Amino acid sequence: MTTLFVNACMRGEESRTLTLCREYLAGITDDVVEVDLAALDLKPFDASKVAYRTEKQKTQAWDDPIFDLSHQFAEADHIVVGAPYWDLSFPSALKVYLEYVSVCDIAFHYTEDARCEGICKAKTLTYIASCGGFVEGANFGYEYLCGIAKMFGIPETRFVAAEGLDIVGIDVDEQMNKAREQIAALR
Repeated sequence: MTTLFVNACMRGEESRTLTLCREYLAGITDDVVEVDLAALDLKPFDASKVAYRTEKQKTQAWDDPIFDLSHQFAEADHIVVGAPYWDLSFPSALKVYLEYVSVCDIAFHYTEDARCEGICKAKTLTYIASCGGFVEGANFGYEYLCGIAKMFGIPETRFVAAEGLDIVGIDVDEQMNKAREQIAALR
């Protein structure tokens, strides 16, 4: 069994999200493979990259490196995404990564009756975040990942967050411990 950890914690080891992710992953007995999006430094798709990938799809050149991240994602048994809450969502590096992962005939396909059907192995996608304020119903990053999970055929999504961490006077340790309790409940 393999757990894929998609690390979108752009502040590296200073990230409170990464702290929570590491604690969550410490309790996992699977092999954990980490994709560090800051280190990957993926470039967004432009017209030439889209044309290149489309040509490789048409010729079914599935061993081309442009599909490596999609294969890795599709073959994982569990997905953990760690991303801080940025601008009502998550860092743009995660969106770019999802562009690389979202490949027809690897992560999903279309049935004969034109329905999108997910073909990823993962049974769960766990999204871990930290937030400077309180999300209060505006968690568009998690909602987006729920849509991606559905499209890719991942039946269960879960969310953990430490919120309010940048509010003056808030007990940060208490907020982090609330998230730790959420993590413990997932095990």
